[in-house]
Amino acid sequence: MEGNVTENKKNKDPETYINSMDMEFILIPAGEFQMGSPSEEKNWYKNEHPVHNVIIETPFYLGKFSITQSQWLELMGTNPSRFAGDDRPVDRVSWNDAQEFINRLNAKEDSNKYRLPSEAEWEYACRAGTTTRYSFGNSESKLDEYAWYRENSEHGSHPVGKKNPNPWGLYDMHGNLWEWVQDIYHESYDGAPEDGSAWENNTNYSKIMQVLCGGSWQTSAVGCRSASRTYYPPVARRNSSRIGFRILKEL
Repeated sequence: MEGNVTENKKNKDPETYINSMDMEFILIPAGEFQMGSPSEEKNWYKNEHPVHNVIIETPFYLGKFSITQSQWLELMGTNPSRFAGDDRPVDRVSWNDAQEFINRLNAKEDSNKYRLPSEAEWEYACRAGTTTRYSFGNSESKLDEYAWYRENSEHGSHPVGKKNPNPWGLYDMHGNLWEWVQDIYHESYDGAPEDGSAWENNTNYSKIMQVLCGGSWQTSAVGCRSASRTYYPPVARRNSSRIGFRILKEL
């Protein structure tokens, strides 16, 4: 059965969590979902196949917003972003940079619970119990209400949380910035984990690539779908003003 918000009531943990840096997290319930895009979905891509069932056995907290520039600056001391603004998501950060941020956050919080979400956890949270192209339905006509993308972004990122959230209260899961996840990129989901864990075994690529999800300010409506995915090298930074991340906190 797909997860839903009411399942949170059965969990002893509060539905939101705020840490010492005022990062706000939303409790994502356990459940299962169909990951990827079905063949009948409009404008799907081959790397979103095959659709496969994934079981998320353990609830988790996921950032309500992408990591902002003010949060990055507090921990890292510099701001690499092209589109400056305290409440804008930090951009021009590599996958390796995101891992360093997480290491420092765990140290600051005396924790080992913070990490990037797996690709499955990210898509599960983005869908929020839905099976449509977007978390709000199949029609692109409503995308302007939920996402900054090619048609409305004016060629740059925007402060987090200015559009509508998805059904589970997460903002900017569609558009604004592509978001790093933990997984190594594979061209298809053949052999992908079915337990929601990150797919981290090596591939036949000469260089390892990491997965990004969700689309960006530069992406078309098609690229902002719940199943949308792309890849970059883990060191990519210089030309990555379309890339940011949000973090997961384990219970």
